[in-house]
Amino acid sequence: MQRRDVLKLGLGTVAAMAAGWSGRGWSEGLAATGGAPVTGGTLDAAAWTAARRWTPTTFGRIAHVERGSGPAALFLHGFPLNGFQWRGALERLSAHRRCIAPDMLGLGFTEVAEGQGVTPADQVRMLAELLDRLDVDSVDLVANDSGGAVAQLFAVAHPRRVRSLLLTNCDAETDCPPPALKPVIDLARADRFVAEWLAPWLADHALARSPQGLGGMTFTHPHNPTDEAIEMYLRPLVEHPRRTHAYAIGLDSNVLAGVEAALKRSGFPTRILWGTGDDIFSRDSPDYLAGVFGDSRGVRRVDGARLFWPEEFPDLVAEEARTLWEV
Repeated sequence: MQRRDVLKLGLGTVAAMAAGWSGRGWSEGLAATGGAPVTGGTLDAAAWTAARRWTPTTFGRIAHVERGSGPAALFLHGFPLNGFQWRGALERLSAHRRCIAPDMLGLGFTEVAEGQGVTPADQVRMLAELLDRLDVDSVDLVANDSGGAVAQLFAVAHPRRVRSLLLTNCDAETDCPPPALKPVIDLARADRFVAEWLAPWLADHALARSPQGLGGMTFTHPHNPTDEAIEMYLRPLVEHPRRTHAYAIGLDSNVLAGVEAALKRSGFPTRILWGTGDDIFSRDSPDYLAGVFGDSRGVRRVDGARLFWPEEFPDLVAEEARTLWEV
């Protein structure tokens, strides 16, 4: 198999805020959606960094950005991204919810406690404790990629804490992990994934946006991810390869095995948004997911959009979220 083919197969699920805000205005940030016309700006990296806070937990110090007030909405990102993936959505939805975008254990700027695991099950337990420490009883969940698997596990473990669920392209019990992820996991086990993939992309942003890079495989528009997004996503992973590899290795099993029955009993409204240009996850998954939840609100397909499209089309995410939340 040629390296290009391995890259295309392999990124897989690799492919996507603080109350005391005092930095630049949220609409002053760099517009980086690269998609349809937007109704507001997008928070840039400097402002996001200024807004970042850390909450101590038994799992480590959890980095998160928060915006807004009222009922909480929790945004779960994918791999190898972090909460910065949701900057546009937070801009648009903070008038309606207390929007919280954490960095998962092993990714982004979260500081993982020594010896702490970073599997999806660990993420669920961490999120429950994080919400407790933030005095949040229940949330509207919004998730993408591996964050979607965590969202489903959270909903099974804590059904009374979920008011609604908005899933974008992500794992399903019938496609977890997707076959495309296997080369990533294999490289991670050999301690080579960061050095062979992420470090070259961080050093050469054009390569990162090429058909063989993060952008070409998982973003819809060729100018994405932006330079600042590449820095935000990849630098902390390159600087901490051990935890990056641990995250990938933690995806090497069907973590959703057996959840279908519990999801069928769920009573919270669930909506599926699916980019049809995604060749990582199975094209059968959106219909499967729409049929497995007890209160399914169906599927909306986003023509031609690739895995990390929620970053590029925040207006669409906001529109669907507000409808689901009945704002």
